[in-house]
Amino acid sequence: MAAGYRFTNFVPEEPQDKGFESLLKIFLQLITLTAGDVAEAMSWMSELDKRYKLTDDSYGLGDFFEDLKKKGYIDDKGPDGQFKLQAKGEQQIRKSALEEIFGKLKKGGRGNHTTPKTGIGDEPSADRREFRFGDAPEQIELTESIRNAQIHHGLSEDFFLTERDLEVTEREHKSLTSTVLMIDISHSMILYGEDRITPAKKVAMALAELVKLKYPKDNLDIIVFGNDAWQISVKDLPYLMVGPYHTNTVAGLELAMDLLRRRKTANKQIFMITDGKPTCLKEGLKYYKNSFGLDRKVVNKTLNLAAQCRRLGIPITTFMIASDPYLQQFVEEFTQVNNGQAYYSSLQGLGNLVFRDYGRNRKKRL
Repeated sequence: MAAGYRFTNFVPEEPQDKGFESLLKIFLQLITLTAGDVAEAMSWMSELDKRYKLTDDSYGLGDFFEDLKKKGYIDDKGPDGQFKLQAKGEQQIRKSALEEIFGKLKKGGRGNHTTPKTGIGDEPSADRREFRFGDAPEQIELTESIRNAQIHHGLSEDFFLTERDLEVTEREHKSLTSTVLMIDISHSMILYGEDRITPAKKVAMALAELVKLKYPKDNLDIIVFGNDAWQISVKDLPYLMVGPYHTNTVAGLELAMDLLRRRKTANKQIFMITDGKPTCLKEGLKYYKNSFGLDRKVVNKTLNLAAQCRRLGIPITTFMIASDPYLQQFVEEFTQVNNGQAYYSSLQGLGNLVFRDYGRNRKKRL
């Protein structure tokens, strides 16, 4: 019998969960758009199924909804039997956002956010150098050190090793950082027929999941600001909605600074996602509001806080998701006072910018 290869037609095996997984991706997008309203997301799924035939006779939407319950994504144990997201569903939304926003970035150099400083650190590098006082014994490269001794002292029966012969592997310090992410939830985030809050939520969820998985020792606090500012947890992000609010940037910055003041890390930073100018202040129990133009009183207070952050060594990176030149002028002045960074981003490019600056700012200081 002649040796050789026998070729047959390749028939790919159909994954058993193909119907569920493909529908789950759509469901997760809709649940983000509907601020965590499962019933509304299901209604949209039904409409999309009618129009685009998402299902067939072998696996229908009823099967999908039952699988969502069986797999622990949703349940119907809320008041009046309405469906609610479970913790697994909330986590899956964050993972989906992470994959959507950061999963397509091109691979660059080694990530892990190392500092430029070297010495007794956490992570070995590819660099070697001579031994210095204070280096850990486990850093010593024995093979290279013995080789150096033979070069320096020659080959003889009386082998000896001096401190000058020792060679060590360089180690890089790992830095910790504390980040506050500020999200504007003023009414303008949904004005003019453009949904700006959903991309902002996705970026926040992706960043939170990234920090949790890759930099678990980092601190990430999330706050939202409208007429007032308040802190929210990561699990609250899918349910975040815009309110009938003005933009109290001052309240947001004050809360961010207060949170960072409690963190005992050298690296601190503020990321602010907004689409507008500050229009509101709180004075005692009353609100001072002016949506027409740049109010000098509101602007000066905001700039004062930017300067205060600069003195404390807290850079503010502003992601401006609006292209109005009038607003850009304010952002440029705000950024100059803080010595921070500003980006005028489209909604599609927002995630890439946040990801890049998180790493860049994270390794500035030790």
